[in-house]
Amino acid sequence: MSLEYWFMFPVAILVATIAMASGVEGATFFSPLFILALRLPPEVAIGTALLTEVFGFASGLFAYIRKRLIDYRLGLALLLVTIPLAILGTVASGMIPAVYLQVILGVGLFVVALSFLRQPKHEDVVNLDATIRKDYGGLQAETSLVTAEGEEIRYTVCNRTEGRLLSGIGALFMGMVSTGLGEMNGYFLLQRCRVPSKVSVATSVFVVAITALIASAGHFVRFATSGGGVLLTVLSICIFTVPGVIIGGQLGSRVASRIPQRGLAVGLAVLFIGVAALTLGRVIL
Repeated sequence: MSLEYWFMFPVAILVATIAMASGVEGATFFSPLFILALRLPPEVAIGTALLTEVFGFASGLFAYIRKRLIDYRLGLALLLVTIPLAILGTVASGMIPAVYLQVILGVGLFVVALSFLRQPKHEDVVNLDATIRKDYGGLQAETSLVTAEGEEIRYTVCNRTEGRLLSGIGALFMGMVSTGLGEMNGYFLLQRCRVPSKVSVATSVFVVAITALIASAGHFVRFATSGGGVLLTVLSICIFTVPGVIIGGQLGSRVASRIPQRGLAVGLAVLFIGVAALTLGRVIL
């Protein structure tokens, strides 16, 4: 292994903090970064980004576990769909030519940017939470969670089939180009499945972390069997990105409520539009 990627340690802390605070998958940042800045082949960049993301989301996941905000029954229902489709996406990524993988990633980044622009404002989230409490907070609620702070959250999950379908699509793209699942879950758990915002974010982190673990394992096996210096390059990057995202994952869960979410969403949308243009431009040029 080499120490040439030492600078990825502070970068990983920053990326993981922003990713955890915004609910975006860390690999959405890392994949284009590895392609554009480190000049890695798309399939290697995607797999390395997923491996890094696993540790970042695991760090944030433990924070949400301590807060008791995860709906495990809903999370397991989604995992029954996301895991097999993530595996399918991982297999597909090994069969798709690198240039097409980069195009799919670039288009996916544009979609992620648009999803940020369509995110509800903080006031809308507060109003939606209030509506959920009013409509599903009574005795008829199917789910009741008691947080570590003693707050009782009651609700009934709606549109379950739609939620599974959309999470499955997101998982397919996660396995293929490392992004998609977190963005799908973040929007539809709250707005379509009518899960309160705190539980939506925590449950989405749970689903993404487990699904990313399975998908990254498939990529790692491919690196280990591909020969050459691919595995050494991946490990040389991960020895700096993994501790970075572990730290950032903890920071992100703490600062999430202190950052103006609308401003963060618009800023990330602009960033991803620019990165998507660079990613696609590299293919064209």
